[in-house]
Amino acid sequence: MNKIPGVQIRQVLLLLLIAAIFGVLFWNLRFFIPALLGAYALYILLRGPMFYIITKWKWRKKAAVAALLFVSFILILAPAYWIFGMLEKRLLALLMNSDDLLQNAGDFARQLEARFGIALLTPDNIQGLTDWGMREARGIVSATVNGLGILLAAYFILWFMLTESERMERSFFNWLPLKDENVEYVRKQLNDMVWSNALGIPMMGVVQGLAGLIAYWLAGVDDMWLWFAITFVSGMLPVVGVALAYVPLSLLLLAKGMEWEALFIFLYGFIVVGSVDNLARMWLLQKIGHVHPVITLFGVIVGLKLFGFIGFIFGPILISMFILLLRIYHKEFDQPVTPKSP
Repeated sequence: MNKIPGVQIRQVLLLLLIAAIFGVLFWNLRFFIPALLGAYALYILLRGPMFYIITKWKWRKKAAVAALLFVSFILILAPAYWIFGMLEKRLLALLMNSDDLLQNAGDFARQLEARFGIALLTPDNIQGLTDWGMREARGIVSATVNGLGILLAAYFILWFMLTESERMERSFFNWLPLKDENVEYVRKQLNDMVWSNALGIPMMGVVQGLAGLIAYWLAGVDDMWLWFAITFVSGMLPVVGVALAYVPLSLLLLAKGMEWEALFIFLYGFIVVGSVDNLARMWLLQKIGHVHPVITLFGVIVGLKLFGFIGFIFGPILISMFILLLRIYHKEFDQPVTPKSP
């Protein structure tokens, strides 16, 4: 009777013990997963400037890290907090006045029906659409409220990532159970993934938001900064994109009797902002990298559920990491099949 070698038994037991402890830690610290994801994204963006300040300006490492954390908050996170905070306040106001929202939606639909002789929405459709919107908005707002804690945790982790960057990178890549060529592949793919997602996607929203802001100012749109925020967020979405901003705005202006302004906003959004979108994507494809629209679309859906509004950035990164793991598995373990001799 063959016996199982004692070394293999100890190895299996040790792996089971490691997996059990990892499962307990993962379940109890799952709140920090998006924080770790955000900290890593910021680490990739700030790593180069940190080494430049240390080598060229001869700053101490902790002083350079503290300065970069402060600057990153002012230049990156503060504008994003302002934009998403503005949208969140409007969502909260809608949630608190859901009956008024339903009545206003019905009045708006009846105005358009009476003005142009068309049937838009039945009361049942309006009620169903409103209920769905309120339910989804509650989930997004709830996740966004947790976003502040996630942000603080991300900066806490980022401090140690930057101050111990060399040792952390060396330990991480040495511990990867991969071949040397695949370790370099992982390093490059992780950097490209973060740059294309964490920088490329928000830049698309900024470019289209600024292009739309010009039209809103020329047309005399009320609360144009709110519509800039809506354009910024919708500009990060693939397929429909900024149509989620200029089409509803055109309908609102049309209902108010501002036909020329509505036509101007619609044509400007369709022609000008659409052209800006195509040109910006071509430039980003050359300079930063390309994120497939499917990854962006599903990433945004997952990210909004998990992280709130900040999920517009972290959601696509999460899906890109999953796809990267599949590619690594294929490169590491896929063996070429040798054809059988006849």
